[in-house]
Amino acid sequence: MQSAGEKRIRVLIVDDSSFMRMAIRGILSRDPDIEVVGSAIDGVEGVEKALELKPDIITMDVEMPRMDGISALKQIMTKAPTRVLMVSTLTNEGAKATFDALEAGAVDYIPKNVTDSADAQKFFREELLHKVKGAISPFARKAGPIVTRPAPHQERRPSRLPHGNLSCVGIGASTGGPVALQEVLSRIPVNFPHPIVVAIHMPKAFTGPYADRLNAKCALQIKEAANGEILKPSQVLIAPGGQHISLIKRGGNLVVSTAPTAEYPQYIYIPSIDLMMTTLADASNGSMLGVVLTGMGNDGFKGLQHLKGKGGVTIVQDEATSTIYGMPRACVEGGVADEVMPLGQIGFEIARVAG
Repeated sequence: MQSAGEKRIRVLIVDDSSFMRMAIRGILSRDPDIEVVGSAIDGVEGVEKALELKPDIITMDVEMPRMDGISALKQIMTKAPTRVLMVSTLTNEGAKATFDALEAGAVDYIPKNVTDSADAQKFFREELLHKVKGAISPFARKAGPIVTRPAPHQERRPSRLPHGNLSCVGIGASTGGPVALQEVLSRIPVNFPHPIVVAIHMPKAFTGPYADRLNAKCALQIKEAANGEILKPSQVLIAPGGQHISLIKRGGNLVVSTAPTAEYPQYIYIPSIDLMMTTLADASNGSMLGVVLTGMGNDGFKGLQHLKGKGGVTIVQDEATSTIYGMPRACVEGGVADEVMPLGQIGFEIARVAG
């Protein structure tokens, strides 16, 4: 709870469904740190109320009459940049629209899973509150499209990381990760000699479409990982959402092993970056580069800590280019970041160090 004198988080709800407007308002209004200042039934009214009410954050439905959520988002970012949290359906179309919205400046998204299941309702309630508060935390970036390039004087600065002696790369990301990861992977050439494994906090319905989107935009081959799949050079495997992924050594190969979340109850983030990083470090005997990008929380810290103990090297995204400087901050303050770099430099550095 906020202390006396602190302002509450002011939220505007934009959704054409009266049920969803009531559901979101009910969840947010019960939190003493949050004030719902208004609601809108479509994108046109959403833009008008954003300009009038000047909320701290907006929850924005994607599909609406008169003006859809992405069009409204773009107008808001032009006229009065505000942090926007997209409310997205768990479909391929919903995933595509969500990634478009994140590129246009949305800070994060909430999967809309409207069912009678008590577990689904609990998950939506917890995620909504977590992401609304996280988006306006002291470590969240200002509203607007993510900065992907370092300042000119920072461009391609010398690195202390040694060249070579690596067999694989592990990358972890969360809030802001979809855009950040695309920026990183787009800088790595098609002839990259090692496999890359990615764990990004994302629901089951989104990781497949996201991998396809990256594959169309980057030179590397990028796909959703499957159980029993062998890691290959020049290939990026995205951990499937809704479950955990670990890596094992089988013969001379590194192999994917997926598992339901119930098998690893100690990991609260799904898929777990810590689990992926730790097992990949073990399977590669430490001949690995670990990278942690933007995100809330501290997932990835223990994985990089384990990797450092086995002699691996690490890169962490800097605060200026992170959507949320949570996971990178945990790694920096925990002393496991060999290099802290702006987003626009990380892909080049991966190619240099592991090439």
